[in-house]
Amino acid sequence: MTPARRFALLYAAQFAALGAAMPFVPAALEGGGLSPAEVGLLLAAGTLARLLAGPASAPLADRCGLSPVLMAAAAAAAVTLPGLGLFEGLLLLLALQLLHNAALAPILPLSDAAAVAEMRRRPFDYGRVRAAGSIAFILGAVVAGWAAAQAGPVAALSCAALCLLAVVPLAHGLPQGPSAAGARPGRWWEPLREPAFRRLLPVSALIQGSHAVYYGFSTLHWTAAGLSPLLIGALWASGVLAEVLLFLFGRPLVERLGSRGLALVAGAGGLLRWSVLAATTDPWLLWAAQALHAASFGAMHLAAIRALASLPEGLGARAQTLHAALGVGLASSLLMLAAGPLYAAFGGGAFLAMAGLCALGLAAALRMPP
Repeated sequence: MTPARRFALLYAAQFAALGAAMPFVPAALEGGGLSPAEVGLLLAAGTLARLLAGPASAPLADRCGLSPVLMAAAAAAAVTLPGLGLFEGLLLLLALQLLHNAALAPILPLSDAAAVAEMRRRPFDYGRVRAAGSIAFILGAVVAGWAAAQAGPVAALSCAALCLLAVVPLAHGLPQGPSAAGARPGRWWEPLREPAFRRLLPVSALIQGSHAVYYGFSTLHWTAAGLSPLLIGALWASGVLAEVLLFLFGRPLVERLGSRGLALVAGAGGLLRWSVLAATTDPWLLWAAQALHAASFGAMHLAAIRALASLPEGLGARAQTLHAALGVGLASSLLMLAAGPLYAAFGGGAFLAMAGLCALGLAAALRMPP
């Protein structure tokens, strides 16, 4: 099997699980008797668990190998996920949320680290490989939307758990990245010595973090506006479809813009997207706003991958997991914690705060290397 096909299948399994779970975890938690503020608290706690568990995975992968860590993490994440829709009570759901997200934390950053390492040895088009994950996200969201319409949010979470179980055999025998060979003991924070890495962190934090209200409360907001679970799943899927098109056909644009240009596109797209979501729940306008997911998420992700790939090879998994923890995880955790009270107080108006973050991200992106 070629490296491109191997990683395409690995990403597909991971993102099918995310597509099935992300739109419906908030609804499952609300069904467990939690208020919007408590839902926001648990979502923030999950992000914090990923923040703390993610950096610990890189030295563990250096010692034990990428495959064992990914296999164990995927299995644990699969086992704990359905419980979020089966049980009730704040403390029990909090415990399950922490366990699930701690297990989920290493999966994507270490997969990205392995992919970047493989591209250095045998180059392949990362965008097209990553598009397989985005397509799987769409299918996962649509299938989960149908399952939730038939049997409630727990059915969607069960679909996601099956996809996570599929990661286990796909991760078997994954090549070990070069980070272990190139790393110096005791230098876990070494990526922070790189100016390009330091300039990337606030941009990722602001732009990727601005998705907090969308990830946490768009499903509840649209449900309250009368949209069906099937339509909501399709709206999530449509956003990722735009991302897929960027990954599949945007390579000339990506090469022309570079990391800084991509980050500027991401900030502008997020500013417009969240402004529209704050103003309306009209399905036709939502379809248009969701197309901007290609900018707010897709362009920022590609900007980060390009910036991280330009760092010294020996930083390997450390740079990937530290970026996921500080550049995305910490910001997302804090913003998700704020998202619950924001949504409870302002409803869809909470998206305006996210638009403001993207405006700040635009300014920060100007300091990035080309």
